[in-house]
Amino acid sequence: MNLEKIFYVVISTILVIVLVLISYLFTPFGIENNSNRNLVTIYYVDHISTAHQKVIDIFNKKYAGQIKVETINLSFEKFSTNERKELLARYLRSKSSRIDIFSVDQIWVPRFARWGVPLQNYLDSNFVSSLIPNAMQTCYLHDTLLAVPLYIDIAVMFYRDDLLKKLPDYNSIVIELNKSITWENFIKLHQRINSQNPFYTFQADDYEGLLCTFTELMSDQNKSIVDKEGNIFINTPEGKKSLQLLVDLIHKYEVSPKEVTYLKENESFRFFAEHNGYFLRSWSSMFDDKVEYFTDEMQKNLKMIPLPHFENSKPVSVYGGWNLMISKFSGKIPEVIKFVKFLMSEESQKIMFEEGGYLPTKVSLYNDSAFTSKHNEIIFFKNLFKTGVHRPFMEGYTNVSDVLSYYLNSSLKGEISVEDALSYAEKKILEKSIMVK
Repeated sequence: MNLEKIFYVVISTILVIVLVLISYLFTPFGIENNSNRNLVTIYYVDHISTAHQKVIDIFNKKYAGQIKVETINLSFEKFSTNERKELLARYLRSKSSRIDIFSVDQIWVPRFARWGVPLQNYLDSNFVSSLIPNAMQTCYLHDTLLAVPLYIDIAVMFYRDDLLKKLPDYNSIVIELNKSITWENFIKLHQRINSQNPFYTFQADDYEGLLCTFTELMSDQNKSIVDKEGNIFINTPEGKKSLQLLVDLIHKYEVSPKEVTYLKENESFRFFAEHNGYFLRSWSSMFDDKVEYFTDEMQKNLKMIPLPHFENSKPVSVYGGWNLMISKFSGKIPEVIKFVKFLMSEESQKIMFEEGGYLPTKVSLYNDSAFTSKHNEIIFFKNLFKTGVHRPFMEGYTNVSDVLSYYLNSSLKGEISVEDALSYAEKKILEKSIMVK
């Protein structure tokens, strides 16, 4: 190639580059990207309620041009707890950087630990001590801080006050309910009312929600399903008493309809509303949540009380709640930490509670007289925490849950006996069998 040709090639190349740059800089696309070249986008996976979104919008406004939070909504209306778990695990296995921060059921922390960023180097002791110990217990694995609690939940029971008011001894019944009625008296109350309406609706499908109920009944007898050493306590007198009660509630006393064996949270709310149920097992987060199936009149008549307990024992409620973890594949740790601290601030925690009924995890809010006088139910929850229990916190718990919920549900459906259900479940768990659902 002679010098003249080389000259024309070079000049042509320069002209093309200049034209491309001019086109880029003076198109809307180019201008937008130039102005936002320092903007860091965080991808947050959670059930995004209106309360979540309000907090996120405030954060995005505060850090406009610097940090923006984009959400990936795994809504409770579309995905069960178990489905959310599997979707998250599948995505993180791909080592994708498209997730920066995600929420997990507090009991999942051991399972997701391999994909989480240890947080002790990013969050100081003052920050950690500002959060309630009940919730922080589930954020550690082998003394490593892997999560922070966005909100805590605790199991409660709701009743239709307008239906109970028809009873002549309504006042004495309500007093007993507020102290936690025994299962024995609860069954007697059902026999007295003798209504065609569902008396007690609870979540008994083959999933984690059924394990929460079973955990409570075991804890009511001072027994855990699994201890810290991994010893199994399922096929025991306490296990049989717990499962037998649930079977009898459905098949012997007809306190609960057979349909509960197919119900998860949202389905149970719908069933309770459509059939004008008396009592509903639920979570504290439903207290201030607008459930789409409830009319305003029904919502107004729902009253919250502790769950029943066995005679000669004390009331027990299992903890729930969701923790935040940061993906180790994220390249935006400083920005994500800012977002985490904002979510855990008093401002955000107040919004989460007042807009969505999510119980705060900030210690200061439980000791804030102005806040508690405005929200008397906070005192109810604070007292309920005293009898709260956690589900087993162990690396293999999710498989224990999958196996046990399958056999418990089979027994509640009348497909196998109580003895066989617990025997088969214990055998499968000890063999470390994987339950595919």
